Amino acid sequence: MRRPFLLITNDDGILAPGIRHLWEAVSEHADTAIVAPTTEKSGCGLSITWAKPLRISPVQWDENTPCWSVSGTPADCVKMGLNLLLDKSPQMVISGVNRGSNAGRTVLYSGTIGGVIEASLRGIPGIAFSFCDFDPPPLSVTKKYIFPLIQYFLENPLPPGTFLNVTFPLNCKDGVKGFQFARQGNSYWAENPEKRLHPEGIPYYWLGGKWKGVDEEIHSDVALLEEGYVTAVPIHIAQLTDHAVFHSQKPLIEKFFNSDRETSPMALPIESE
Repeated sequence: MRRPFLLITNDDGILAPGIRHLWEAVSEHADTAIVAPTTEKSGCGLSITWAKPLRISPVQWDENTPCWSVSGTPADCVKMGLNLLLDKSPQMVISGVNRGSNAGRTVLYSGTIGGVIEASLRGIPGIAFSFCDFDPPPLSVTKKYIFPLIQYFLENPLPPGTFLNVTFPLNCKDGVKGFQFARQGNSYWAENPEKRLHPEGIPYYWLGGKWKGVDEEIHSDVALLEEGYVTAVPIHIAQLTDHAVFHSQKPLIEKFFNSDRETSPMALPIESE
């Protein structure tokens, strides 16, 4: 198999240990380019920079790896990489490795996920990686999963508009129980606002967060991570329509608004006082 060409991004910033970890896990087997945020952009989701300019700077990385930092979000990084910086399209965009779990509903807020969604919307496969630990575990533990997953899904592509969300469990430096294909769970990081006081006496707030656990189905990533498994969840974002609601409500609501409504109470004029 020819060496694939991968675009690497993240949301923890170009200097984060996790992105170095991800590059080290794949560089032996793949050609890579890196486009990542200049500073941390955790929690930015799929947001883009619209009201201010983007600044792009080359970064010294490795003689075989072109690398740039972008003063924006992970989605900005993918946009700039695909439109401006790269001379060919990558076969896959990989993102991470994120510092902290992207299991459960947290996936909706993650900039790590946002970079991969941006790729998926452009027809490019993507895999997002995250650690439940805040410090990267030994590469020897994760390397056996990272590139093999990439290779597997290059050879067995997911449907267009579907990406993979991969999470490593807590304490995986001590080893993991195995690998499980999972469903995205429902637990999430809830807000935990903390009031603070500026030296001038003006109050301000730090949003903060606390884990909001719910009863999880046994095949969810949250439940399986707690058991010590590496999890991978296929997430489909190409079609956002709720088809059940569309088909059940379309004839009813169109009849309601498009029929003769002269006698309908909603259509009666409001008398002025």
